[in-house]
Amino acid sequence: MAAHLIRSDRIAGGLWGLLVGDALGVPYEFAPPNRIPAFNRIEMKPPRDFHRAYLGIPPGTWSDDGAQALCLLTSLLERGGLAPDDLMERLARWFRDGYLAVGGEVFDVGMQTRRVLDRFLAGTALMDCAPTGEWSNGNGALMRVLPLALWHRGSDRDLITTAMLQSRLTHGHARSGLCCALYCLWAREIQAGATRPWLSALAIFEAVFPPGTPERLEYDTKIHPREPDSACGTGYVVDTLLSAVQVMEAGGYEAVVKASIQLGNDTDTTACVAGGIAGLRDGVHAIPARWLQMLRGKDLVEPLLQRLLSR
Repeated sequence: MAAHLIRSDRIAGGLWGLLVGDALGVPYEFAPPNRIPAFNRIEMKPPRDFHRAYLGIPPGTWSDDGAQALCLLTSLLERGGLAPDDLMERLARWFRDGYLAVGGEVFDVGMQTRRVLDRFLAGTALMDCAPTGEWSNGNGALMRVLPLALWHRGSDRDLITTAMLQSRLTHGHARSGLCCALYCLWAREIQAGATRPWLSALAIFEAVFPPGTPERLEYDTKIHPREPDSACGTGYVVDTLLSAVQVMEAGGYEAVVKASIQLGNDTDTTACVAGGIAGLRDGVHAIPARWLQMLRGKDLVEPLLQRLLSR
């Protein structure tokens, strides 16, 4: 871990890291691992012999992951904290009008998020839009939550509560919220220079939710028993989180996001979630310049990043 990095390097690395990871993963989405190109052939522009997803989308374009993360960041900066109504309005603007999407073009909308935003736009009460069943544990809230950890300065308990609330807007089951909370604690521990930040995050979580609490039961039975090296890059929230933990062992930023994509399946989200953490860990200068140069929509990001760094 690059313990010498200053705050601005880490925060910029986290934000650019998630956007670059998302954009890098977009063309490879839906492909099984055995169809993913070799490690050294994974680039923003896939090899010519690879049948990529989203043929009409130019290389270097972030997807719903990046756009929703920017919606959350903008809402936090504008409102001075998590304002669920404001965040939902911004997500609806993205979905309806292309707000904070590159070129205003919306693609790759998750099925659950689409249903939730359709309900919200039809007038359903804010906290009644998201399904709460166990089969509603996709990764759509996890993929956007990193800006909260970059912005937040309160207690660990408040960070957990806020991460779970932002998840509740679109993914109402507790498991999604708990994965978002663990991810934010992991990001916070990296910023604090912890030697083993994932294990530190688990320890903080377990101290906040002692045995016997409903949150601890969900964690003990559905999240923690899984070994990270069993992850396989799917759209299930626990799998996405543990895939990110697994690929952090691959090396520096470039190796991490390429390893994320080699898991196949939901490549943009796995690379987004892992790329944000790797960028935070390694700093913005660890992100390959060729990828940053190809990233579209940087004009949307730069003013938000400056506001975040000036806090």
